[in-house]
Amino acid sequence: MKKEFLKYQAQTTPHPLAIEIEKADGCYVYDTSGKKYLDFIAGVSANTLGHNHPKVSNAIKKQVDAYTHVMVYGEFIQKPSLELCKLLAQQLPDSLSTVYLTNSGTEATEGAMKLAKKVTGRSEFVACNNAYHGNTQGAMSLCGAEEQNSAFRPLLPGVKFIEYSHLPDLHKITEKTAAVVMETIQGGAGCIVPENNYLFKVKERCQKVGALLILDEIQSGIGRTGNLFGFQTYNVIPDIFITGKGLGGGMPIGAFVSSQENMTQLKDNPKLGHITTFGGHPVVAAAALSTLTEVIDSNLMAEVKRKENILKEKLQHSEIKEVRGTGLMLSLMLENPEKASKVILDCMSNGLLLFWLLYEGCAVRITPPLTISDEEIMAGCDIILNSLNKL
Repeated sequence: MKKEFLKYQAQTTPHPLAIEIEKADGCYVYDTSGKKYLDFIAGVSANTLGHNHPKVSNAIKKQVDAYTHVMVYGEFIQKPSLELCKLLAQQLPDSLSTVYLTNSGTEATEGAMKLAKKVTGRSEFVACNNAYHGNTQGAMSLCGAEEQNSAFRPLLPGVKFIEYSHLPDLHKITEKTAAVVMETIQGGAGCIVPENNYLFKVKERCQKVGALLILDEIQSGIGRTGNLFGFQTYNVIPDIFITGKGLGGGMPIGAFVSSQENMTQLKDNPKLGHITTFGGHPVVAAAALSTLTEVIDSNLMAEVKRKENILKEKLQHSEIKEVRGTGLMLSLMLENPEKASKVILDCMSNGLLLFWLLYEGCAVRITPPLTISDEEIMAGCDIILNSLNKL
């Protein structure tokens, strides 16, 4: 298939990994030759429960047999979408009570930006350097990574950038700011966690000047940090938050969540303030509802910190400068990008899937399914350590 893949399917990098996939099950992916790969990336944090989880697969099959797409978002009452929004809202503070389902995290970012403009009557945004919120032009305007953005300018005007966890920059949040948009944990920059009560101080500054705080939980949500959402760890409640990736259990989804008072702003003046044909698709919503239910009802979140400790204790090597991140959202920091790439590619050849981070070339991504076992963690770490020994 590789020749046709390169010919007919648009590429995103000069050298895709190009594994020919046959099937996937649990924490393993299988290629067409029968080779088995232990998955330490979970579709870049998307496969929360691993691959082909029986509860998710059965929910999808049951919904396909009932109905698939019947009407654009927000017109017909569809039980899977309604139940998903209800369950999600029930896990959140009262001020985050109303959910708008989208097709992706990127679209959720776009919707959250529009909502912030409508609620505040302002148009300026403050975002962080080396953030990642998606790849459409509005979301890209918030990313603060010129190497990625320069070829596509002009992007949205009126975006100012601050350094993540750098308190002196907070004065840039002013009475002109509609919203501050930031990842609760910076993913593409190297799994960087907030320090010194940073997020709480950002929220305080937003409240002082009348700006909203939008937290992006697309990568850090759905139990990956040990809480359902990362902001629940850091003593802060955003005005709007964004989720996606792991919510769908392997299906494409996103959502932005705010108060009912705020969300009402999108249904009038003008009507159809944000619309989507396939957002809240019943089959995707059924998969997401099953995924979210399993994460909430099981002991998976309670096990995250223990599994993090196993990884950090096992991954001790002179070539590892630091293990960044929290929970099952980690990055191994190596000396240079060349070594990181060598480890990723060597581990792949030895049956372990790792990946790069978007901006931090020295990092190796580790974001396995929450369902990964202790034995699978140990086996994957052994492959990494053997690879590091070859550097």
